[in-house]
Amino acid sequence: MSKADSGDAKTAALIAHSAGQLLLVARDSGLLQAKALGAVGDAISNAFITRIIREKHPDDGLLSEEDKDDEVRLAKRRVWIVDPLDGTREFSENRSDWAVHVALVIDGTPAACAVGLPSLGQTFSSAAPPPLPPPPPGRPRIVVSRTRPPEVAQKAAEIMGGELVHMGSAGAKAMAVLRGEAHAYVHGGGQFEWDSAAPAGVAAAAGLHVSRLDGSPLRFNQPDPYLPDLIICRPELAADILKAVAAQ
Repeated sequence: MSKADSGDAKTAALIAHSAGQLLLVARDSGLLQAKALGAVGDAISNAFITRIIREKHPDDGLLSEEDKDDEVRLAKRRVWIVDPLDGTREFSENRSDWAVHVALVIDGTPAACAVGLPSLGQTFSSAAPPPLPPPPPGRPRIVVSRTRPPEVAQKAAEIMGGELVHMGSAGAKAMAVLRGEAHAYVHGGGQFEWDSAAPAGVAAAAGLHVSRLDGSPLRFNQPDPYLPDLIICRPELAADILKAVAAQ
């Protein structure tokens, strides 16, 4: 990870936690349901996060899923990449597998990142990641999207004799590996930088393997924010997973 000021990491974690608390209040009020709840959740979390970043770091770039892309960010070394509510469907369905992503990338590499899992009462920070717990017992558990499970993950699981675990948010899936609930998170197709920047930064800081499907590093603050694939896994399984993915 690129080096960031310790204050940046504290800011990222505090923003992720605080935005998560706002989202819990909105959901638990019972005033809105389903798609209307999801739309309001996206809006209030985005307004809160982006206002704080622009107030505290006016010279930094900013890329949010919920705002029009401002290409001014491409000339910046420091860029905040945020997903104010990753897993909007899960949030609106009163599930726990949704997250808040806040990442500062410096020169294209995650530097100060936080993933909030508000329904679980946890916020994970790249500044102080928890030690990796033992792997879950049994065959490899690979977390994949609930709605778009990628074929590449299915075939990798077959090659490795593993099983798929379906889950919502990208942040929730990455943190499932960090929390010792799964061995790996494998995704191919349909993601953007805001989906992966914060989870990748926290996972890497905790000692997990993080890469594209071909083993190359993830690079952020690119002109096109489409970043369709990644692997986040326990380091001892990285070679086997990369081999299984390459065999397809």
